[in-house]
Order: sequence, then structure tokens, then C-alpha cells
Amino acid sequence: MKPLDFRLHPINSSGMTVQDPTPFPHTPQSERVAFHRTELSVILSLYGRMVAAGEWRDYGISTLSDMAVFSVFRRTAENPLYRIEKRPKLRLKQGMYSVVGMDGQVLKRGGDLKTVLRVLERKLIRAVD
Repeated sequence: MKPLDFRLHPINSSGMTVQDPTPFPHTPQSERVAFHRTELSVILSLYGRMVAAGEWRDYGISTLSDMAVFSVFRRTAENPLYRIEKRPKLRLKQGMYSVVGMDGQVLKRGGDLKTVLRVLERKLIRAVD
């Protein structure tokens, strides 16, 4: 560990040494993957219908360096029922959108968000019956 050199840092009026805070390592906002407004509109439309049907109760959004995740919960304290993931690096291979179940199994994957979300809309039709 490197010893502190107090001569390089200013001293305030109370006689205490002032040091710049150590930056917390994080991914800059510009390098994170996030859902676009149009994508969120499609997802939140489905979410609203599922909440109205009593199937879903809460959601969470995560923006990471390689993917964005919209997690759906039945109750706040549980593990997510479904994760809607956006991985731009996979757009030319398998499609950048996927729906992942609670057990980690990919239920549907593709390049069009509306098409991928149809796997969850089938559950909405069954919940209304």
C-alpha cells in the first residue's frame, strides 16, 4: 500500500487534510445497454395487461454494459417470473431479444420484440379464460 503524501493535498481551515474521493468503478452511462422508449412502450403495454389480469405485480429494470433486463415479479420479494433481455451483440446471430423463464430457460428469442413477447401473451389469454 502506498503511503499518503499530505504535502500534495490542501489543508482546510480546521486543519484536516482534504483528499479527492476515490472514484467508484462503474460503467459510464453512455456505454450501457438500455431499452429505447418504443421498446419500453411495447413491454409496458403487456405488463399493464398482465397486472390487470392479476398475474404480475412488480417489475425491475437493469442496464448493464452488455445487456438490458426487464424483470417481472409476482411479488416484490421473489425471484423474477420472467426476464425480458436485450443483448445487442446477438442481433446478427440469434436476435437481440429473449424471454427467459424463472428456471433460466430461454422461452423465446428473436430480432423482433413483439414477436418474442407473444410467448407471454399466450399466458395472458389463458389467465383470462
